[in-house]
Amino acid sequence: MSANRGARKTTRPPIGADEASRSRPGDGGPVGSVVDEQPEVDARSEDTSDENGGENPDADIDQGAEEDADEDMETDGNEDLPDFPARGFRAPAGPLPAGLHLVATPIGNAGDITLRGLDALARADLLAAEDTRSLRRLMGMHGVPLAGRRIVAYHDRNGETARPEILARLREGASVALVSDAGTPMIADPGFKLVRAAAAEGLPVTAAPGASSVLAALCLSGLPTDRFLFAGFLPPKSAARRAALAEIAGLRATLVFLESPRRSAAALADMAAVLGAGREAALCRELTKRFEQIRRAPLAELAETLAAEDPPRGEVVLVIGPPPEGPATDAETLDAALTDALSRLSLKDAVREAQAATGLPRKMVYARALALSETLD
Repeated sequence: MSANRGARKTTRPPIGADEASRSRPGDGGPVGSVVDEQPEVDARSEDTSDENGGENPDADIDQGAEEDADEDMETDGNEDLPDFPARGFRAPAGPLPAGLHLVATPIGNAGDITLRGLDALARADLLAAEDTRSLRRLMGMHGVPLAGRRIVAYHDRNGETARPEILARLREGASVALVSDAGTPMIADPGFKLVRAAAAEGLPVTAAPGASSVLAALCLSGLPTDRFLFAGFLPPKSAARRAALAEIAGLRATLVFLESPRRSAAALADMAAVLGAGREAALCRELTKRFEQIRRAPLAELAETLAAEDPPRGEVVLVIGPPPEGPATDAETLDAALTDALSRLSLKDAVREAQAATGLPRKMVYARALALSETLD
């Protein structure tokens, strides 16, 4: 790509134009075709990010490496790439349709990148990445050259300054591929404001879907999938975490959370107290990687087991099954929930938490809370 390419306005079809018939001259196959099979590549040694590119507040961050990433805002495509074997991807011919392309990247196993994802990475005019080094590594593993194109860093810390440049390129008619550190952009990821701004201006936005720890954990949990809520990260402090759980405790849906390994035991204990000790749960760890592990048990049992062990390693997704049908809570269970809540919260907040956890009528819970508060004083 020439150095002044970014200055001229491109004339290409927008996203959605029919490309089904486009093929590389002489290759006899569709764009992005795989020309030979390669053994599976496990990217475990390359994984340093939180699942789905999410912002993990407890991640061990090398400050020097973060500063290097910020300084490496863009590359000219001429630096050396890691010496990874090409995986047989044939770079397609022609430009990528104009617009913002949200490209899902592997959450652990490098083989989980899709052909459409590689297609977008190979043909986009501009590449925007949460971690530029991770993207260069991924492209090197699959034999996708930069060919003089720029990679700009786009993350929570520089979004306000990087976003205007990306939007300007989109207005010129360029194609921009946005990738998170791992997983699907926009799922616990900093791309939200960029997509919202592009959509507000009527700029084309599309997705090359793929890996997602949320959906992988949901499918592997063995819990109902017909109705679920992804609630992201819970607050790190117990009181705030329990309050957040109380707001969704009564939902007749499976709940999915991202969690720090170091907080997993405490989070499960709070879930058992607020959501109910007997609710089915699954702890999903290191998804798609060599040491993938799924642990299924009722919340209280899972919390107790985890508390007796060292914190789990790797990224963690917690999946909690829906509450049982009907208010099957007995007086003893209600008293236990209220006693615990009253020891930490005001009467009003304790009633709200216990009512959400048990599903009982608020008047009944409030009356019992009044009686218990007198005995506890």
